[in-house]
Amino acid sequence: MISDDVIESITISDEADKDETTALFPADTGELTLETRRAIVQLLTGPFISGSKHSRLWSILLRDEKIIQSRLSELFLTLVIDLDQRVAFTKKAEAPGIDMPSLLRRSQLTFIDSALILHLRRQLAQADAGNERAVISTNDILEHLSMYEKESNTDKSGHMKRAKASIEKLKKSSILHLIRNTKDRFEISPTLKLLFSAAEIAALTLLYKKIIAGEETSLLVKENDSTIDIFAEDGEDHD
Repeated sequence: MISDDVIESITISDEADKDETTALFPADTGELTLETRRAIVQLLTGPFISGSKHSRLWSILLRDEKIIQSRLSELFLTLVIDLDQRVAFTKKAEAPGIDMPSLLRRSQLTFIDSALILHLRRQLAQADAGNERAVISTNDILEHLSMYEKESNTDKSGHMKRAKASIEKLKKSSILHLIRNTKDRFEISPTLKLLFSAAEIAALTLLYKKIIAGEETSLLVKENDSTIDIFAEDGEDHD
């Protein structure tokens, strides 16, 4: 029969081992390992964890998915994982009648930003259909965005400046990845497919078709002031 003293000794020993493996700094009461914490931080700082870019964190995420989701839930966040695309990110949780605070940064998009994202989303779908990488150049982007410039616009340089600013914004949010050894060619992140529902894509496509056809002009009146808050969270990329 095991005495109470032995049981107490085993319990203390187990707790000591736990503190030794999880405590990372003085007064650290956390229960997660260093690697699991890194995965959570990457999800919070974002914009995502990629199986190709963050191979180690991706493995940790899959291993500890349940506990990571539990910790995120306490912050009013849900975990989205796409095994086919090998990407994961967080979204603000939603519940009827509850006003939930948000830790995530949001990127409020200008009209040109939205037009570019819609174009990239279509390019990504076409590349997927052909089982190819979704690659696009700066010139391709600028040519496409020129469709949204008003014919009466005399500020050509202003439109070009806004278009280039949109490219920079999507680079910083890791939607566009500069291809090595190139200066103006990018790969479109597959995460973009997860940020928009089919209904959102259909609605935006219809709106922008009307704009090109001249049937809708409200968003073109003050192009640099108009905003469409449809983008998900953004942030700097960390490994």
